Amino acid sequence: MKNTIAVLAVSSLLAFSACKKTENTAVADKTEASQPEKFTVDSVKVSDSSKIADSLTVSFTSKLLVFPALKDRKLLDSIYFQNKGIKDFSKNGLQAYLESDKNKYFKSVKNDSKDWISGSYAQDWYTNSHMNLVSNENDYMHISYLWSSYEGGAHDNYGFSERVFDLKKNKKLELKDITSMPKAKLESILMKNINTIHSGTSDNGGDVKNSDMLLVEVIPATDNFYFDQKNLYFHYSPYEITAFAAGDIVIPVSWEELKGTLNTEFKERMKIK
Repeated sequence: MKNTIAVLAVSSLLAFSACKKTENTAVADKTEASQPEKFTVDSVKVSDSSKIADSLTVSFTSKLLVFPALKDRKLLDSIYFQNKGIKDFSKNGLQAYLESDKNKYFKSVKNDSKDWISGSYAQDWYTNSHMNLVSNENDYMHISYLWSSYEGGAHDNYGFSERVFDLKKNKKLELKDITSMPKAKLESILMKNINTIHSGTSDNGGDVKNSDMLLVEVIPATDNFYFDQKNLYFHYSPYEITAFAAGDIVIPVSWEELKGTLNTEFKERMKIK
């Protein structure tokens, strides 16, 4: 009888331990599942060239960032706004997209440049595009997009796009999310600050002011902006507001100049006094 009681006691203890272990495992699994995926950044790149004819060689280079932790489709579509038709945002999916994009580019140049190919002198054409993560602070992620190309003519062309994404709200940040300042007043500040950051352009007489190369009477307050702890910056590509010789132009607007118009949530997240 005593042996029977002992066996039952041991069996009960083992059953209790197994049950407890199962509960602990379930709690651990639940805790692990509730942890958000760590924010990481990777990249994919394709660089290749093709000899279209004896007179023409074309090169293709493109780099895309990869964000494994980002799952929101609308946010991802906005991040890859220059790359239409992406269905798979994984590293393998983006690599495959770039390979397809490269092949389409080579094919289009071959089909669209038959008249030029018959020319008598050789040239090298190219197209480049790059995504670069500039910063990710206070859940505001700033990505800079650069493209450049040459397909005949006097010189190559290039341009920039700046985009800031609110990772808390899964959306691209708009100017209205930062300031309520009327557009006309903001544009007057841009005109006033046009020479704050020198473009580096010079001629025989020395440095040339940005304002001396303006092609517009009003500098538009566009969505091509980014910011840091001191300023809001507007970035303009060649020909957008100035002559090509001026290059790209960056115009800062200080938080002090925007005082009284800053969005409360933005101001708190950026810790602007």
